[in-house]
Amino acid sequence: MSVVCQLSPGWLLDHLSFINKINYQVHQHHEPCCSKSEPTSSVYLDSLHMDSVSSFGSSATFTASDSTIKLEIDDGGNCEMFIQKYVFRSELFDVTIPYITSAIHKECQQSNEKDGVKKEISISTVGKKRKRCVVFNQGEVDAMEYHTKIRELILDGSSQLIQEGFKSGFLHPLSEKRDKCRKPITLPLDTCNLSELCEMAKHLPSLNEMELLTLQLMEDDVSVTEQDLFSRVVENNSSFTKMITVMGQKYLLPPKSSFLLSDISCMHPLLNCGKTYDVIVIDPPWQNKSVKRSKRYSYLSPLQIKQIPIPKLAAPDCLVITWVTNRQKHLRFVKEELYPSWSVELVAEWHWVKITNSGEFVFPLDSPHKKPYEGLVLGRVREKAALPLRNADVKVLPIPDHKLIVSVPCTLHSHKPPLAEVLKDYVKPEGQYLELFARNLQPGWTSWGNEVLKFQHVDYFIVLESRS
Repeated sequence: MSVVCQLSPGWLLDHLSFINKINYQVHQHHEPCCSKSEPTSSVYLDSLHMDSVSSFGSSATFTASDSTIKLEIDDGGNCEMFIQKYVFRSELFDVTIPYITSAIHKECQQSNEKDGVKKEISISTVGKKRKRCVVFNQGEVDAMEYHTKIRELILDGSSQLIQEGFKSGFLHPLSEKRDKCRKPITLPLDTCNLSELCEMAKHLPSLNEMELLTLQLMEDDVSVTEQDLFSRVVENNSSFTKMITVMGQKYLLPPKSSFLLSDISCMHPLLNCGKTYDVIVIDPPWQNKSVKRSKRYSYLSPLQIKQIPIPKLAAPDCLVITWVTNRQKHLRFVKEELYPSWSVELVAEWHWVKITNSGEFVFPLDSPHKKPYEGLVLGRVREKAALPLRNADVKVLPIPDHKLIVSVPCTLHSHKPPLAEVLKDYVKPEGQYLELFARNLQPGWTSWGNEVLKFQHVDYFIVLESRS
């Protein structure tokens, strides 16, 4: 269970525990045996006479291997099967101190104490050692007003959940936490840039519309062609994890998961696979100044976000959840423009509060720059309510407002906490779940995005055990 405790303010989640309860067991075979036969699951992209392919190497391949495959014994001898158990790197949730611990603040404080005076130095101008005349723009004023409204809710609710976290042993006071000297871990450096692959896919020959069905990775080895990867929803319906190789990079596909790797211009395979969803979680790439400056990832304009075909993807009474940054402009857009354009009725607003392993906020609660919380806006699709609902005789609880989800965040950018367990009381049993703009996969969910496999890269995991 990822839920450490549930109280009236909300939930304390263990994100790492959620990932590691997934059955990341991969069935593999020893290399010497397999070298006697030609691989059957490699597809070479030499037919793609494109300049963009050269940047990935001339022998780029897509391969897939089934975690439950039974090896055939050839005439040359016996093949040995072994199982590798993977777990997510715990270092990626090792947040022992707040992000802003300020070596700068401490130096400033020590200097002030020595001088015996308090200096009025803005955080943003500490390095310049001068006062700043603060003039807030309208967006900052709106943000401060909003923060004032929810501040006590965040503070009081988080305190209750954090205290339960200490009692359960999930959280540890900093003084009791051992100092662990860890070497920096080596993580994938976008050697296989998934978003660039999506751009490349636009130049591939398109499949016939009638062929745009799902691709199920069956019990036998399966070849994954370039058209398959970009033009079909890929499903792992088995009870074990499968490992696929994309452009030389290995990714783990959890059991009972499915995905489509594409951008917003190529969503038709998702629309054509014949499914509608009872829960749709959206984490849009919001436009802001820092994203524009860093160019870390592409962003969408409000108009482009509106064009996401939620009405076609949503089942009757679908629960729609949108992650929102702390910019009031984005929050108002979701509530006042986006949801009405999708015929989604606003029902609640929740808050994700990010803490350290020792129960502190990752940013000061009243920081004028970054807050230790983000928002989730929840709504229901009401236009289709007249249609027969799935399991109409099953009652779900009304969604309460201003619930808190408190967790230690993953240090990977935009790795959001899991929502399935906190939503189960508000969704009919055996509902269909969809995540848009996803960067990881979950059992029981369909995931879509141009970086949908990003956090499934094998380098984010370690091998816990191997056994024959």
